[in-house]
Amino acid sequence: MWFYIIMGAFFIFVGLTVHVFKWYFLISGYNTMPKEKKANVNVKGLGRLIGIYSYINGGVLIAMGVLNALGIKQVLTPAIVFIGISTVYLLIKAQKYDGNIYDENGKLRKGAWKQFILPVGIVVATIVFVVVLMFFSSQQTNVTFTDDGIQIHGMYGDIYAWDSIKAVKLMEELPAIE
Repeated sequence: MWFYIIMGAFFIFVGLTVHVFKWYFLISGYNTMPKEKKANVNVKGLGRLIGIYSYINGGVLIAMGVLNALGIKQVLTPAIVFIGISTVYLLIKAQKYDGNIYDENGKLRKGAWKQFILPVGIVVATIVFVVVLMFFSSQQTNVTFTDDGIQIHGMYGDIYAWDSIKAVKLMEELPAIE
């Protein structure tokens, strides 16, 4: 619970430092650009975008911490999905503030598409990896009794030898996983 609230407060703090206090050196990529490229970046608009992103995601994290404290445990997945989608949106939207890639009319400069290959490739590979991981982790788990022991099939399956089993207990409900 406190972890989410502290992380949310940190996100809001970062948003304030970039948006309100104009600590643009905190913007990854911008702080390492040469001066002539920095001159082409609408850093005020970019700082505002990062500030709004940080405020919203900080609020989501704080709300997640509060809901977790109230006993609502199913908030992690929607919050992660929201933060993931908002991060992809930020990465795409932030490009429009880079005058090195787009001209003053919002058109992509000649040859600038090459700069998009690596980031788009990483985002697509990550999304494919997460979808495949979610698919395999949602498959039904099967249990087989063999002469050697119990074999659990599935993503986290293994074989447990009969000698390693100390006790067996029949439970009506799954124990709470925390």
